[in-house]
Amino acid sequence: MNESTESPELNRSVLLKERTAEDKAAVPDGPPPAPGTHAGGELMSHKQILQVLTGLLAALFTAMLSSTIVGNALPTIIADLHGTQTDFAWVVTAALLANAATTPIWGKFADLYNKKLLVQLSIVIFVAGSVLAGLAPDMTTLLAARVVQGTAMGGLTALVQAIIGTVIPPRERGRYAGFMGAVMAVATAGGPLLGGFIVDSPLGWRWTFFVCVPLAVIALFMLQKTLKMGHERRQVKIDWLGSVLLTAGVSILLIWVSFAGQPGHYEWLSGTSALMVGAGVVLLVLLVWVESKASQPIIPLKIITERTTALSIIASIAVGVAMFGSTTFVGQYFQVARGATPTEAGLLMLPMIAGNLIGATVSGQLITRYGRWKRYLIIGAILVIGGTGLAGLMDHQTSLWLAGIYLFVLGSGMGLLMQNLVLGVQNTVRAKDIGAASASVAFFRSFGGAIGVSVLGAVLAGRVNVLATAGMQEAGFPVSGDGTGATLDLAALPPAAAEVMRVAYGDATALIFQISAVIAVVALIAVLFIKEKPLRRTIDIKPTTERPVEPGMVGGTEPVMTDSLPVAEAARPTGGGEHDVPAAGGQRGA
Repeated sequence: MNESTESPELNRSVLLKERTAEDKAAVPDGPPPAPGTHAGGELMSHKQILQVLTGLLAALFTAMLSSTIVGNALPTIIADLHGTQTDFAWVVTAALLANAATTPIWGKFADLYNKKLLVQLSIVIFVAGSVLAGLAPDMTTLLAARVVQGTAMGGLTALVQAIIGTVIPPRERGRYAGFMGAVMAVATAGGPLLGGFIVDSPLGWRWTFFVCVPLAVIALFMLQKTLKMGHERRQVKIDWLGSVLLTAGVSILLIWVSFAGQPGHYEWLSGTSALMVGAGVVLLVLLVWVESKASQPIIPLKIITERTTALSIIASIAVGVAMFGSTTFVGQYFQVARGATPTEAGLLMLPMIAGNLIGATVSGQLITRYGRWKRYLIIGAILVIGGTGLAGLMDHQTSLWLAGIYLFVLGSGMGLLMQNLVLGVQNTVRAKDIGAASASVAFFRSFGGAIGVSVLGAVLAGRVNVLATAGMQEAGFPVSGDGTGATLDLAALPPAAAEVMRVAYGDATALIFQISAVIAVVALIAVLFIKEKPLRRTIDIKPTTERPVEPGMVGGTEPVMTDSLPVAEAARPTGGGEHDVPAAGGQRGA
């Protein structure tokens, strides 16, 4: 048939068939279906995505619960194992440090290996760490167990985000982020309550670790049943040198800030401090050099230097400091300064959890409906500044109703910020890099949290020492030359001395919130400069190509098929080297 007599529709059909035949010829056996899609490239249905999320959220719930359930038990644990305020901070910091250091490694694994097997492996590691923590006879063993738990939580943090990023298009991810926010809120709210109940019961604090074991096993089997996704094998090369430099550099700096200026340790301005800071900085500079040369770096510099990702990382560090650094000590404030039981402390933290739940779920639904996401980052940053600033007004006599309002504002801001920062980053990278990109944001958030808990814990201990020393002297108690020390074992003190310590902790807590508020301003500045990109409706960013116009065709270019979704609009490249695929609903009439 003569080309000039063929209809445009027939030409279009022939070209699409030819393209399909060419693709099949290039890969005779056919590649495995892309993660998050079926054979042929169709996206998963809502029901299928929910089935996948069931197992993932069960695993995430277990990890979140392990972090929050121990919060209200920590004063009891530290008193029982004869720890100090520095030990209190390091029970949290050890897990966060391991989380931060291993998250990029898990993220790289997620881009190279089967994500399902990696999630299950992280759960097994988590179970081992939980059993070890429950059996810990002393603080050293407990800290080692928390490192094991943190390693597993790093895997769950990176892998859950990576899998969700490969299953759900960014534009649709908001509605499912609501489910994740709900699970996180239940775990965060239920953890302190359950932990307080266990500590107050005959079971004792050790069961705050043991109770997570059966939950982890259930999550393991749920993942085996519900998570089914393809995996394309690629050449594997892990940047082990970068991993060692990252862990060592971060660890040295965190150890330095934890003990500098503390009684019995070195001063901030001393030879020891200079040596530790110098060693940490040198290791991190070497890390940057190694990562710039590595073929498959553990922290991909090309990804994290992209504008949206870089600014999201800066905001995540600030949010991590405000979130982990300040909220870690809320339970301690209620128990030590206000005399609440562990169970009561869990109830008093509910306003913050409610704010987190509302912020995450409402913003997720609105983002899915309207496709705009930057505004929620700005609002969230403002609320975090306001919440931490208001909490900076608290002392040992603040009304508990006022404290609840302050925490609700803080929780709402965190709910708006955390998941949406990851969403913005995932929207800018290819599907094959989602694991590394998500892990990078999670790493810097955990890194900020580890710094926050460590630094603010040291600040709190120092401030408590100053206030307690002044109070003891005023009350006529003898005080040694380096102060009283920040102890949590108030039951071992005379009633009058215990009251002095309660007042000292209550008044000192405000300082860490004030510092967090200043740091949160950095998050606001960062998100203000983020450039909002429309959320794509496809799993991956697919480059489009233009095909020559055949005689009889209408329009300047002919639509071609991608392996994610059919592109019915004219192919058009976008700036910045990235290409957005038009929405499935935007098809052109024949």
